[in-house]
Amino acid sequence: MNQRLAQTQVGVLGTGEVGQRLAAGFRGRGHEVMIGSRDPDKPELREWLSGGGAGIEAGTFAAVAAAGELLVLAVLGDAAEQVIADAGPENFAGKVVIDAMNPLDFSGGFPPKLSISGEDSLGERVQRALPEAKVVKAFNIIGSPYFVDPTFSEGRPTMLIAGEDGDAKQIVTDLLADFGWSDAVDIGGIEGSRELEAMCIAWVKIGGVRGAWDHGFRLLVGS
Repeated sequence: MNQRLAQTQVGVLGTGEVGQRLAAGFRGRGHEVMIGSRDPDKPELREWLSGGGAGIEAGTFAAVAAAGELLVLAVLGDAAEQVIADAGPENFAGKVVIDAMNPLDFSGGFPPKLSISGEDSLGERVQRALPEAKVVKAFNIIGSPYFVDPTFSEGRPTMLIAGEDGDAKQIVTDLLADFGWSDAVDIGGIEGSRELEAMCIAWVKIGGVRGAWDHGFRLLVGS
């Protein structure tokens, strides 16, 4: 049975659209939130903190990782391992870490391809870089405007998650329910990130064909 996630100190590493949307989502649900950047004083971040990010504090990657009880990685996928090193892997130990990233390679233009594929994934690399953390892949198969209270004309989409720790996945399932995701499906261990990251490419290609980004995935089961 899903329960509302208790008030938690949340640290979001990454100040792009994904990081800002998730940080604001947590703040809107009553959590204390810090957002991390290499330069927490950059003007565009300070402008956001005075508007849509009101009530959220900013800090370095290390400060945010140390302060957060629950952490979210929301940087560019190919920068993730360096950000973890900068933040200090020890600051993630014992904590639930949501990996909301995709390893996208735009070097060949649009649509992108995965920079990590085959028998590996970014989610697995994050877990290897953080052996004492509980990494859960989530939020990577949908556009950031739908992270909180996702609603489409034909109902609510399904969020797929993956990770090694069952308790951590239950925590993430609870917070997803609090964010309005009535349907969250656990697909297994962190190696499931291989399929979830590939689904991001499918999501992008669908957007390119449609010329719009207001779509998501929904799991349907037989009666």
